[in-house]
Amino acid sequence: MSIDILEQSEIILQSVIHCPVCGFEREETMRTDSCLVNYLCASCGSILRPANDDCCVFCSFGSVKCPQKQAQ
Repeated sequence: MSIDILEQSEIILQSVIHCPVCGFEREETMRTDSCLVNYLCASCGSILRPANDDCCVFCSFGSVKCPQKQAQ
């Protein structure tokens, strides 16, 4: 699902992902056309996956929810 261009101006695309295993944090740029469901921690090598009913790792472990959630 793509986000309308008008909505993109209000959408934050940078999010800091926090690894719950080792505590490592890294700023990542979120895509607007897809959800990221697997994320490899650059520090400990853990593969992060969305928790519970979250659509992506940004919604579960990021400082900012994904663009699709922001647009809702």
